[in-house]
Amino acid sequence: MSEEIRDDNYYMGLALALARRAGAIGEVPVGAVVVRDGEVVGRGLNLRECGKNALAHAEIMAINDACRRLGGWRLWQCTLYVTLEPCPMCTGAILNSRLARVVFGAKDPRAGCCGSLIDLPALPFNHHPELVSGVREAECAALLRGFFARLRARRKKKIPPPAPPAK
Repeated sequence: MSEEIRDDNYYMGLALALARRAGAIGEVPVGAVVVRDGEVVGRGLNLRECGKNALAHAEIMAINDACRRLGGWRLWQCTLYVTLEPCPMCTGAILNSRLARVVFGAKDPRAGCCGSLIDLPALPFNHHPELVSGVREAECAALLRGFFARLRARRKKKIPPPAPPAK
C-alpha cells in the first residue's frame, strides 16, 4: 500500500470521527478535515440543524477553519478529506478556495457535484482540484445509511431527534 493511500485512509478516519460526532447530536453525519503538509489545519462537521444555518456543511466549516488558521483564503497546498461527496455549494467553495485535492468517501447520487450528479470541477473554471473518491467508502456510506434508518424509525414512532448539546 502506497504512503499516499495510507495517509488518505488515516485522514478519512479523522473525518469519520467528526461525522460520528455530528450524527450523535442529530446532524447528518458528515465530517471533513483540511490537511497541509501532514498537519490538520481545518476541521468541520455538519451543524445545519444546531446552528439553524443552511451554510453549516462540514466542508464549509473545515475550509473556514483552515482559512482562519492559515491567514488566507487560498488553500492551494491543501487536501480536503470529506466523508460524503460535496454538494454544489461545497464544490463551489472548494473551487474558490483553490484546494489542490479533494478526497471523499461515499458518493452522493442526489446532490454530489464531484462526479455523481454532475462534475463541477470538470467545467471550464480556472481551478481544477484532483478528485479521489471511494476512500473508506463502505464505512462512510454505512454511517449515513444507519443515521437515516434511525431517523425514519424515530419519525415512524414520533420520537423527537436528540437535543443539541448545551452551549
